[in-house]
Order: sequence, then C-alpha cells, then structure tokens
Amino acid sequence: MNLQIYECLESTQTFLLQGLKSGDLHAPVCVSARRQTHGIGSRGNVWEEQPNALYFSFALPLNVLPEDLKLESASIYFGFLCKELLREFGSQVWLKWPNDLYIGEQKIGGVLCNKWQDYLVCGIGINLYAKDPKECGGYATLEPEISALVEPRVFLNKYFASLEKKPSWKQIFRFYALEFQNNFGFSFHHNGKEVSFRDAQLLEDGAICVDAQIVYSCR
Repeated sequence: MNLQIYECLESTQTFLLQGLKSGDLHAPVCVSARRQTHGIGSRGNVWEEQPNALYFSFALPLNVLPEDLKLESASIYFGFLCKELLREFGSQVWLKWPNDLYIGEQKIGGVLCNKWQDYLVCGIGINLYAKDPKECGGYATLEPEISALVEPRVFLNKYFASLEKKPSWKQIFRFYALEFQNNFGFSFHHNGKEVSFRDAQLLEDGAICVDAQIVYSCR
C-alpha cells in the first residue's frame, strides 16, 4: 500500500479520485489527513470539519477483493475491520448498519465506499478527542485514552495489514451478524415511514429486508 499522509486536505476522497483520474496516483494507494475542509459524507452530505480527526481514503483494484463480497456491502466489510482494530486499542466502538461507527448511541465516524472504473474507493473518518469540548462542535469522539494512541501511520499500517490477510465476507459477516442487535434501539426511514431495526431482517449478503424489499442503505 502506497501511504501518503498530510496534515490537511480539502477531502481525502476528492484528492484520491482526482489523483487516480489524472494518473498521479495508482492503486493500491491510501491518502490520509488530520483535517478536512470539505469532507464528503454518505448520500452526498458534508462531513463537518473537526479539529482533531483521522481521515483516510484508499483505492484497491476490484480483483483483489474477496470473491464473496458484494460491493453494496463493502462499507460493512471495511468498516467492521476498522471497528475491530479500534477494539484492539481498547475502544467500545461498534458498527451501526451499514456504515457508521458509534460509541453507545453517538456517532464518532463513518465509512463511504464507491466503485470507480475497476477500483473500489473507500473513505473512513474518525473523530478524535479534543481537550476543549467546544472544538468538537458538539460531535462525539473516540475515547480520550484511545484517541491518544491513534497515530496515523501506525494505525493505518495495522489496518492494511488486516486487509492483506483478506478475510472472506463470510468470515466478517459471521461476527457482524452477532452484533447486529446493537442496531435495535435505532430506526430509519423507508418508503416515507420510520422503521425500527427490530423489524428488519439482516440478510447474508449484508442487505436488510424490510416489508419484503431488499435494502442496502438507509437514512
């Protein structure tokens, strides 16, 4: 993995895609920054700038991904591996379906995956602790003691080492399915109505079934 670390970028996702399109960057490659001025969230939302965070986006050729991974569930796959690494550091983080990192009932990060040509582009953002709560803008962060341990190069090397082991989707899903009940205290909107995750069935490819409809993302 070609790892490039910056202090501040407009958006790691935008920077990476522009580099791939121009030919200045070649997969496998990862771009990381402590700050983003115009970060991109899921469903086209803006990721609010945080004074202390870990943002990284990486590109992988599609042919190196697990054969049993459905691209629509890539955010679960890569998010779960990130969650597992943070757990090794001692965090209580969990992965809310399908692409949000939570501690308790508060969001502290997210995962965004897109396909571009023959590549999978994945961006992950994690809010790290700031001493002054006002600097966090009211947003939740990774635990203070864990945030202090998240040095970008060390963390990313560990993360990509876990990717190199290439766990299958089946392996990841087996453990994720056991944790899906963490979603039961939350709801989402589907076809104009609010639906509890208790009423959704998690399918083996990472989708959920709601009212006999298969769904891969929600709001």
